[in-house]
Amino acid sequence: MPTLFRFFMIICVVAALVYAAMYALVVLVEPNQAELTVPVEVPGNDGVTP
Repeated sequence: MPTLFRFFMIICVVAALVYAAMYALVVLVEPNQAELTVPVEVPGNDGVTP
């Protein structure tokens, strides 16, 4: 029984560390916002404008 309890405690500690890392990413990291323009080629057009 102590081995099972130790296993669950290790799993809980690892889960808490993962949760803390995700929380830190949400709070501390600011995303960069930039405008993005991507040209899209229309298939079958071959550069001809109607």
